Amino acid sequence: MELSARLDRVKYDVFRQRVALSVPAKIALALSFAVLTGLLAQVKFYLPFTPVPVTMQTFAVLLAGVTLGRWWGGAAMALYAGLGIAGVPWFAGGVSGFGATFGYLIGFVLAALFIGHMTDKYIRARAFSSMFGLMALASIILIYVPGAIWLGLWLSMIGQTVTVTSVIALGVAPFIAGDIIKTMAAAVVARVITPKQDYTR
Repeated sequence: MELSARLDRVKYDVFRQRVALSVPAKIALALSFAVLTGLLAQVKFYLPFTPVPVTMQTFAVLLAGVTLGRWWGGAAMALYAGLGIAGVPWFAGGVSGFGATFGYLIGFVLAALFIGHMTDKYIRARAFSSMFGLMALASIILIYVPGAIWLGLWLSMIGQTVTVTSVIALGVAPFIAGDIIKTMAAAVVARVITPKQDYTR
């Protein structure tokens, strides 16, 4: 058997076993990805003009959907958001609770659900170009939109004047270049690790 065929078989077996895992095992995997997201949230730097930091979280969010599938990828991000709000200090900067970035946390759950669904259901979605496009769409629509909406509300609550332009300038525009790089990296990893066969049956 050729090496590429063997690798494809290994990838298929891994994803097929993931589908067949028990609920406790899936919960453990979801928690593991929540922890990974919390760790990558600490890889950050702040821009002087926005309260939203640049982090590596998006990379973990997208791969959670690819690796765990729709429901459990979404569950991983829900655990990350819920435990952080409850007091686990693993949001960017080692903080917890509600803040300027709460809308992005909602977006993380939505993006993981979407990417997981597309990865599991459509084999063609696992190609690099398809995955990159889907991940970019998830970042723009499912992460940026709720993130920007909440950021605008949060800025209003603390007494700042808010316009659509100012919210985009603070919560969207500074992160586009970095997210393109993270999305490309996530799409490459997804292409490498996902099998070319249907593993859901």
